[in-house]
Amino acid sequence: MNGAWIESQADAIRVACMRTTPRQLEDLHSSFEQASRTPAAVGWEHKAAAHAEIFNVLAAAAGDPLNGSVLSGGVAVAYDLMITAGRVADGMVASSRKRFLAHLRAAEHQEAALEMEKHLRVLHYMWRLANPAAPGSPLGDHDEALAAWA
Repeated sequence: MNGAWIESQADAIRVACMRTTPRQLEDLHSSFEQASRTPAAVGWEHKAAAHAEIFNVLAAAAGDPLNGSVLSGGVAVAYDLMITAGRVADGMVASSRKRFLAHLRAAEHQEAALEMEKHLRVLHYMWRLANPAAPGSPLGDHDEALAAWA
């Protein structure tokens, strides 16, 4: 994974944040609440999937196919990053989502996008720690999302 993919996510998130309606903000909050209620000890895979779902909600808020496609591609990558990081990432993910939603509620779109960008960078760092011999990218088949963005 390179910084360009994370930056493309941040740019698409920024667009989605600026276009988020009150109903979509409620959907984002509901997505976060659902993820928060899932106990990590019982099924980290389910909790990580619920947290990754935020990218689909943002894709709907983006309001255009290009940004929506970039964000939809972020679901699988964010999930893979969280699964690799493991349950130890649970608190960090929840804290980041809370900050993201607080910025979004305050109409601080730049700060909200920056929060998600930092979140993805930390998850990527954790992925790299867990995969020291890996050549570099958990993106796999998700490279087309970056190519569509470029």
